[in-house]
Amino acid sequence: MTATPSPPPATTPSGDATRRAGKRVLLAAPRGYCAGVDRAVIAVEKALEQYGAPIYVRHEIVHNKYVVQTLEKKGAIFVEETAEVPEGSIVMFSAHGVAPVVHDEAAERKLATIDATCPLVTKVHKEAVRFANEDYDILLIGHDGHEEVIGTSGEAPDHITLVDGPDDVANVEVRDESKVVWLSQTTLSVDETMETVDKLKEKFPLLIAPPSDDICYATQNRQIAVKQMGADADLVIVVGSKNSSNSVRLVEVALGAGSRDAHLVDSADEIDEAWLAGVSTVGVTSGASVPEILVEGVLEWLSGHGFEDVEIVKSAEESIVFSLPKELRRDLRAEAASLSEK
Repeated sequence: MTATPSPPPATTPSGDATRRAGKRVLLAAPRGYCAGVDRAVIAVEKALEQYGAPIYVRHEIVHNKYVVQTLEKKGAIFVEETAEVPEGSIVMFSAHGVAPVVHDEAAERKLATIDATCPLVTKVHKEAVRFANEDYDILLIGHDGHEEVIGTSGEAPDHITLVDGPDDVANVEVRDESKVVWLSQTTLSVDETMETVDKLKEKFPLLIAPPSDDICYATQNRQIAVKQMGADADLVIVVGSKNSSNSVRLVEVALGAGSRDAHLVDSADEIDEAWLAGVSTVGVTSGASVPEILVEGVLEWLSGHGFEDVEIVKSAEESIVFSLPKELRRDLRAEAASLSEK
């Protein structure tokens, strides 16, 4: 499973002036795999090649049903808790990150660990540790129960308060209003996050922001592309799994941008032909953990229903690539060195 290929160059439509007669598809770019997801999926594949099956993975490596099922067929075993991994085995931590206590649990069970946490999530973890060490109250904007939020909160549980959207601000209390900082889950709606931040600033005027954006570049770029096509699309189809936060946000962004209707599907099999009633323009995008093959399936389905004209809506170029987890790089280098000596 490799990185999503770059979309072909095309014009970006906007407004009724560019609306063509007949049926068309607006295809968002960028879409699909971000650098963190690509790294995590390749890490599982490389680990299976390097060490052999099974490779245990704590939680879904990324939130996508197709990816998880594909990796299971290759020998990955997904578990919910570290205690489910047999002692002495290899366990990989998902792209969403884990709390320090999980590393401790793995050490107690003598597990060899591979940490596939997205580097952008690791950045938020480090920010949490830093601000906790400086005795700040940390207001973590995110969704209760999401793996990423659980992992980040575990870095400084005595200093972190979860803020689950703008409506939750009224419940927030801090020890010292002069030492408050906000951080966020990386896969949130940019607009809703800033609405939450604005409300927090009203309540805590001295609130400080993280050194750089916590919402990842890929989440922002995909939301911008959907905003650009939302007003022109009668229907937006977002390819992604229901437990994928960034995919769910894309549906919300499409509706907020003016699309009449928007739906989240795991694949073309879940598209309801009734959605096409009265529709001349369909927008298509995919979440950051979705392989391109699933988008191709949706485009093929739409083509079979008369939507053959495809235009690209391009919001950004993405060239970021993350190196494999250090544990895996170390062993791959050692094997390469051993082979070169023979």
